[in-house]
Amino acid sequence: MPAFGSGLSSQVMVAAESTVGTAVTTTTGYEILTEGMQFVPTDLDGTGLHSGQQYERVSRHVRSRIDVNGDLEVEHTDKGHMALLWRHALGSTLTVPVVIGATTAYESYLVPGSHSALGLTIQTGEVQPDTTVRPFTWSGCKLPQWDFSVSDGQVAKLKLTVDAWNLDTAASLATASYTAGAGIFTFMDASTFKIGGTPSTTAGKTTVASGVAMTTLFNSLTLTGVAPLKQDRYGLGNSGVKKEQLDNGIPMITGTLGGEFTQRTEIFDLYKSNTQTTLQLDFTHFDGAGKDAGGVNAGPNPYLLSFIFPAVKFTSVVANTQGPDVTPQTAAFKAFDDGSGTNPVMQVHLVSTDTTL
Repeated sequence: MPAFGSGLSSQVMVAAESTVGTAVTTTTGYEILTEGMQFVPTDLDGTGLHSGQQYERVSRHVRSRIDVNGDLEVEHTDKGHMALLWRHALGSTLTVPVVIGATTAYESYLVPGSHSALGLTIQTGEVQPDTTVRPFTWSGCKLPQWDFSVSDGQVAKLKLTVDAWNLDTAASLATASYTAGAGIFTFMDASTFKIGGTPSTTAGKTTVASGVAMTTLFNSLTLTGVAPLKQDRYGLGNSGVKKEQLDNGIPMITGTLGGEFTQRTEIFDLYKSNTQTTLQLDFTHFDGAGKDAGGVNAGPNPYLLSFIFPAVKFTSVVANTQGPDVTPQTAAFKAFDDGSGTNPVMQVHLVSTDTTL
């Protein structure tokens, strides 16, 4: 492959850590849109007075602790180990995809849980103008926030906020490795958008019975998940490096829909009466040859990205005339535990050819 002295030769490789904070060799490549990883130490300057000394002395400029943070944004692909990112974003316990019957299609069901003992090593390859790719290996990476977005005429995107322990610039650059033939989900792939119905969970799989197709025309969606983590667990004897970031607050999953004021009773009346409902949004498609994840032409297992929220309430719905055009509407919602004891707050269901996370 040609070498470039720009981002054209950059790379991002990821792997799950066996022990949080202990870097491993990265093995899975993601085609990123942007990355903003930063090494952010806390530096101190001594303030003691020295007779006749006016400026701060370099010998008194010292380092107190290390912090690493940033973000990664990727297009949401139909295969290529997206389940690994979702597992660490949600704190899911899923460890391996499950084959669907006697096919080559695999599915993963991911739901929110604890982020304890989940850590990633992320290696970014930063490119110099002389085409040298410098490895930056970030260890102890956890994902305290994720943002999924899609809108009319656009590709579905997943942005991950990263909090990490440390940076190593001496580790070898991993060989860039990507999943061949990975496609991307787009706005057009949003094949199912349902509201209402009865959610149920059996053997870890949540489904919704009797949901109805949304009649309101929405042309944008943003989902955000925030999992509060204690990110400042510094202690004596740890050389300024933090300990594992632990869940220390109430997580929250919210969403915003933008579009038209199509039907008052469908959205606004639920908001006005503070009534809960269920939402399901599925993205599906076949590969470029028209085959499903099992290799069957127009088969029963298309590549899938599905979101199910068993219990949501709309927290803001605004529909105001803005002139002669169609009346716009913005609807914000929040996901809740439905109290069933079995249904998750949210489920991400993936179908692909990935046999591992």
